[in-house]
Amino acid sequence: MNRVLVIGSGGREHALAWRLSQSTTVEQTFVAPGNAGTALESGLTNVVLDVADFTAVVQFCQVQNVSLVVVGPEQPLVDGMVDALSAAGIKCFGPSAAAAQLEGSKAFAKDFLKRHQIPTASYEVFTEVAAANEYLQNQSFPIVIKADGLAAGKGVIIAEDLAEAEATVADMLADNKFGNAGSRIVIEEFLSGEEASYIVIADGKTFIPMATSQDHKARDNGDVGPNTGGMGAYSPAPVVTPEIDQQVAEKVIQATLDGMAKDGHPFVGFLYAGLMIDAQGQAKVLEFNVRFGDPETQPIMTRLQSNLDELCLAAIDGRLDEVSCDWDERYALGVVMAEKGYPFSYDKGHAIHGLDQMADDIKVFHAGTASKDGDVVTSGGRVLCVCALDEDLQQAQSKAYEAVKQISWGSEYYRTDIGFKAIR
Repeated sequence: MNRVLVIGSGGREHALAWRLSQSTTVEQTFVAPGNAGTALESGLTNVVLDVADFTAVVQFCQVQNVSLVVVGPEQPLVDGMVDALSAAGIKCFGPSAAAAQLEGSKAFAKDFLKRHQIPTASYEVFTEVAAANEYLQNQSFPIVIKADGLAAGKGVIIAEDLAEAEATVADMLADNKFGNAGSRIVIEEFLSGEEASYIVIADGKTFIPMATSQDHKARDNGDVGPNTGGMGAYSPAPVVTPEIDQQVAEKVIQATLDGMAKDGHPFVGFLYAGLMIDAQGQAKVLEFNVRFGDPETQPIMTRLQSNLDELCLAAIDGRLDEVSCDWDERYALGVVMAEKGYPFSYDKGHAIHGLDQMADDIKVFHAGTASKDGDVVTSGGRVLCVCALDEDLQQAQSKAYEAVKQISWGSEYYRTDIGFKAIR
């Protein structure tokens, strides 16, 4: 029986830890640091641990006989947590620091895609304002400007005209709006079509696809408003047809695994390709994430029926071809309840009401929550993800929103149209 440690504190980590705790081969699941939801979940134990201190994480794993560590967020992966734990003989699921550059540096990822002829938008990389502005003079709009480094999902700006593009360049390169993450920028062509998330579990050579999903990045109904970390998601995503599935599996995922191995950085972990699928059914890579997406994890984990720990260990050991993945056939849909003001400035510390009134077929994953004086209170921009399952996507949507209406803290904000593209 496995003893598992999940690193992270968001909705993704709550969902991963919850699914791991349901496994028939797991006896204990720790979460560091976790949140109020993981504290309340039977089968999960929050631990106070500085996850940036890899020596402390190693010592905890040794004392508690942890047989598997699953890293949720990107920062510890980019910082080398997998390398540090692997060196200490602890099985840690995720990419090495070298492989994690696929997410840690947009420029690295774009150069990799170009070198290995994997379809993506045309682009240029800049560190100087003048050179970037000169390039913009001859481009068509809208255009996409990305901070090179990690910016918590917020370092991507779609500029509608030259003035907005030049202001964005100044924000990133001159005014340091994104700190070191924005000291280098990628300017790329705007791709139109429908976005989809294609997430796989990879062992360096082969992969098993996770269920398809679609995330809603824009803050407001109809996919308008500022970009966020994600306002909701559903799975499966009808936009990923069998033809597109095969195309992405071969030309994006397998090509990426082959390319990373060839470059000397074999990729083990969750590989997430954010795709744009055009009207002709051709998929291009918008970005890579080297971990599960949030909020896609939440609906996907409600559908997963296999033992997640066994999948992770098979990937670490390079034997994914010996295992398979089983899924609940139903649709899962998750609605993110955020704090008013997100993704900009917002309040914290509001007591959340209604969490104990949920039906059995509803699962509420916590993201920005904390425990205070016996209450669950808000502690982040994205607070909860409310998930429902049903044979019919529209019914799953209705169930999720019925549950959302029972939860309040006085300044909650959520979109009311999650899943609209598939339902339409």
